Amino acid sequence: MGLAEYEKKRNFARSPEPPGKGKRSDKSLRFVVQKHAASHLHYDFRLELDGVLKSWAIPKGPSLDPSIKRLAMQVEDHPFEYKDFEGVIPKGNYGAGEVIIWDEGTYGSAHPEEGNKDTETIREGFARGDLKFILNGQKLKGEFALVKIKADTAKTAKDNAWLLLKKHDEFATSDDITLENHSVFSNRTLDDIRTGKTHENTSSGKGNDTGKTAASDPMPHDLTPMLATAVSEPFDDPDWIFEIKLDGYRSIAEIENGKVTLYSRNNISFNQKFSSILQTLETIKNSVILDGEMVVLNDKGISDFQLLQNYLTTGKGTISYFVFDLLYLDGKDLRSLPLAKRKKMLRDLLPELPDIRYSDHLFEFGKSFFELAKENNLEGIIAKHGNSRYYAGKRSREWLKIKIKLQQEAVICGFSEPRGSRKYFGALVLGVYEKGELVHIGMSGGGFGQQSLKEIYGKLQPLVQKSSPFSKKIGIDTRVQWVHPVLVCEVSFTEWTDEKIMRHPVFLGLREDKDPRSVVREIFAGESKHKETESENGGEKSPETVAAKEDKIPLTNLNKIFWPEEKYTKGDVIDYYRKISDLILPYLKDRPESLYRTPNGISEKGFYQKETGELQLDLIERRKIFSKSNNKDINYYLCQNKTALLYMANLGCIEIHPWFSRIQHLEYPDFLVIDLDPEDISFDKVVEAALVVNEVLHKAGARSFPKTSGATGLHICVPLAARYDYEMAGHFARLIATIVHNKVPDFTSIVRSPAKRQKKVYLDFLQNKAGQTIAAPYSIRARPGAPISTPLAWEEVKPGLDPDSFTIRTIHSRIEKKGDLFNGILGEGIDIEKCIIKLEKG
Repeated sequence: MGLAEYEKKRNFARSPEPPGKGKRSDKSLRFVVQKHAASHLHYDFRLELDGVLKSWAIPKGPSLDPSIKRLAMQVEDHPFEYKDFEGVIPKGNYGAGEVIIWDEGTYGSAHPEEGNKDTETIREGFARGDLKFILNGQKLKGEFALVKIKADTAKTAKDNAWLLLKKHDEFATSDDITLENHSVFSNRTLDDIRTGKTHENTSSGKGNDTGKTAASDPMPHDLTPMLATAVSEPFDDPDWIFEIKLDGYRSIAEIENGKVTLYSRNNISFNQKFSSILQTLETIKNSVILDGEMVVLNDKGISDFQLLQNYLTTGKGTISYFVFDLLYLDGKDLRSLPLAKRKKMLRDLLPELPDIRYSDHLFEFGKSFFELAKENNLEGIIAKHGNSRYYAGKRSREWLKIKIKLQQEAVICGFSEPRGSRKYFGALVLGVYEKGELVHIGMSGGGFGQQSLKEIYGKLQPLVQKSSPFSKKIGIDTRVQWVHPVLVCEVSFTEWTDEKIMRHPVFLGLREDKDPRSVVREIFAGESKHKETESENGGEKSPETVAAKEDKIPLTNLNKIFWPEEKYTKGDVIDYYRKISDLILPYLKDRPESLYRTPNGISEKGFYQKETGELQLDLIERRKIFSKSNNKDINYYLCQNKTALLYMANLGCIEIHPWFSRIQHLEYPDFLVIDLDPEDISFDKVVEAALVVNEVLHKAGARSFPKTSGATGLHICVPLAARYDYEMAGHFARLIATIVHNKVPDFTSIVRSPAKRQKKVYLDFLQNKAGQTIAAPYSIRARPGAPISTPLAWEEVKPGLDPDSFTIRTIHSRIEKKGDLFNGILGEGIDIEKCIIKLEKG
């Protein structure tokens, strides 16, 4: 849009508003919200992009409530300098009235990618009218979306209407944030601006006051650390601080009423492993949460991961806890404060203790600091924006890591047989995750002693499985024993080959603090991502992409009526799955399918087909799986791409029924389900039961994702990330169902026989077995009205919910507004053991 319209509307000789000079921020993108008492009070929401502030007028102001959508009318671009404007626009000028800086800070993409700039993702989202971003402000925090309203669906003919939405996260609240009416810059209100009143700014910098009293915040527990994004080059910037990248175990320390809890980034207890640190921390009298790294220093004062491994094995060496962040202090949650202020408070707080160190930093000069790190053979440096807030569990571009040492975390996927006099195993087969799939990066046979060979072999034996965890066949010329991919190790190596295989990888130690699904190929200083980007943006296509685009499917009988009353046809089913393919495929890929075929529509009973048999095998992928009940191998169908999905629809598969687990780990489900199935009782009772399930799971600290079954019930799904086998998942589901039933026995049942649970909601936990299936999210159901198994937000699960309102005709507009509410089910899994402990504590 440019600044021509902005300049055309303003007379800079009469208005204090700034003319545009093309300035922009060097690193983090900025945002500002200005409260503007023009002819109509409104809030101007502005996002930096390409040297200007993209701007929207929001009549009712932003909201932190995910159930509220705010109309946002896009207006002319404003210059970057406008973010600092606060004052009065005199009468007679465009937009005359008082303006305060109601909120400001930095922002970035909600889904940053390693090595890619936020600007590219934001620019693409703006162009297609679908922006998803995270705000790091004083008042507005967490994930938001700006979605453009199509002109033909808007009440007006204008094409500048958008909706501002708050996403569900830890910062979502029903509290009205617009009641906070002071400027974050001057602490003044619009009335103060109007009357010329001034205030002493009570916070350091630009309004760091969170608006809470010192005793108002309960201590949060079991935090997942904020993570840094890898970049390839150091930089200088006065707004950034730079720290040494430590080579150890990330650790959170909670100190409350003299009791210390130490845990890893995966919430694994460190209390026993680092008991000496725990004892020292007990001397701190404040209630605090610290974030830092457990390390062992070598004789040069440099953290050494191998020495840390030796310490854990033998107890030799001295462990130190380097603390670099303060998240909570004596009744005040500090995560919304700028990092620079948190670190100052941390420095003032920490007493001089022998094995607790303050992790210091320097401002601005990242390049020279990086060179110094190279000279001293350090692992790398960390760059953090001085104004950054702390987002637990988020990988942010306000925290960056620039690595020097060629060290890589890797998932152990198998091991080869030992040769000669060597015992236990020859080499570890290693992988990393790329776009949700494990890819091979090499084999490591060096760096092991006899004791470590024995210990690692002992850990691998219970994980042995028949099938490869890799999604594609890999070229290894030796016999390999595959394992369930849950162990993470760290290796050093000399370089990456053109095939993205590590050359000369040497084992350094296990990383029990790391979630295997978080392990990706690291970026190192000076490394280019050109080849990788080229492939993603039009280079060599994957077989799935090619197959989907070739569209070889012979579609037949498209006008055949599948729903006699609604007159929906087979062609409607195929068209639905064609449109929904990008959304549904992540929940189908690599999962064996039980095909439920209804080739004559819903008027006739369908049938299940497990064996691929007659299917056109050049269009599908199969996998032989031994069936205990049939005592033979069965060729299961795999829905790997759009072509396969449409081929299923052409077979008459109105419904899609995948397994809970994938072929890489058939015995380890990605989620568990509690199926709420009513027997001659109202759906409101199903809702009531679901809310009790959610209450119990919340008490256990377990995330859950509800969806309609598409029939008469609800599915409550809990992410496991393939950490547990079906037996463990089933035990936990039974426990939850039993607790829920004991709370509301009058209208729930855990008895399987329908005759014995009349007028009850059946809490079905028995689905959690290998080979069992439920309708996939976004699957059509072969029922009157063509209902969809639809993911829900928990706020929607309330009396009056009508599952029949989600149909083949209504689902698309819902998805456009709400996005995919179910994608968290494939994310980080719960810790069942920790959940059970919480339930036992009552």
